[in-house]
Amino acid sequence: MKLTVVSAGLSTPSSTRLLADRLAESARDELTGRVQTPSTEVVELRELAGDIANHLVTGFPSPRLSAAIDAVTAADGLIVVTPVFAASYSGLFKSFFDVIDPDALTGKPVLTAATGGTARHSLVLEHAVRPLFAYLRAVVVPTAVFAASEDWGSGGDEYTAGLPGRVRRAGAELAALMAARPVGEEPEDDVTVLERQLADLRFD
Repeated sequence: MKLTVVSAGLSTPSSTRLLADRLAESARDELTGRVQTPSTEVVELRELAGDIANHLVTGFPSPRLSAAIDAVTAADGLIVVTPVFAASYSGLFKSFFDVIDPDALTGKPVLTAATGGTARHSLVLEHAVRPLFAYLRAVVVPTAVFAASEDWGSGGDEYTAGLPGRVRRAGAELAALMAARPVGEEPEDDVTVLERQLADLRFD
């Protein structure tokens, strides 16, 4: 089982990468208790910025960009984390997913997260990030995690402003989806699932 983490942070160290690591740890802990400890690969988009731009212009990915794309498309589950710029995901984040085949994420479990300077940006996950992955037909976990500057080190639980609680809940949701999805098996598309559900209906 493979978990791939995509971090679009631009600085080193990065709060975006820190949040990505915490989410990955939460999902790994949950999966270890359910099925098995997954292998984990982190894709740092900051290191691929030039490769992504060249691919958008030429249509040919570099070897290391190809490796990053393969890591995403072959994963059994994804964690994607972006910083917020101008009330939306970063251009680097969007550009990376623009170079991935639109059908490659169909049915794949995805945990979405973002970082920003203030909690007023938190709805970016619902009005920008979630629709992006819905368009790509991924299965997005219910809990999206936003971390503002004041969230780091905060307490509370998953129903309040506490970041640790939200990280635990989101990690558990991703782990549940990954554990329920057969490893290496192509997911059924939405039409196939709907046809099966309709066939199971009884009208007598």
